Amino acid sequence: MRYLHTMVRVKELEPSLRFYCDLLGLKEVRRIENQGGRFTLVFLCAPDDVERAQKDQAPLVELTYNWDSEDYKGGRNFGHLAYRVENIYETCQRLMDGGVTINRPPRDGHMAFVRSPDGISVELLQAGGSLPAAEPWASMPNTGQW
Repeated sequence: MRYLHTMVRVKELEPSLRFYCDLLGLKEVRRIENQGGRFTLVFLCAPDDVERAQKDQAPLVELTYNWDSEDYKGGRNFGHLAYRVENIYETCQRLMDGGVTINRPPRDGHMAFVRSPDGISVELLQAGGSLPAAEPWASMPNTGQW
């Protein structure tokens, strides 16, 4: 397992980039604009991690800017922790066997979401590309929020 990123939702992108980059000193290493989903993702890292981040080898902060305005209350601006795992099906099965609810099952063989006992959302991503679809995951519905 490898730690990937922490996601934080931001109300306005430019003031947030000023804070994280200009004032705090983080560096932007990747940006994704999603017209269909109406959001922008900006991935940042510490200055000493830029070279490693460009090779996908450093932990990042993901700023998520949703184009439609939303007032984030109750900690909703904190998104999730993300980890890359060797086998998403085995990881989800181990979690389920331990009593953890799989909120967003890995139907695609690539991504799943679970929650910690304190309600923190944890994203699991399959290392090396998606696994072939498999049951019971392929037909398992979402449960709750992630």
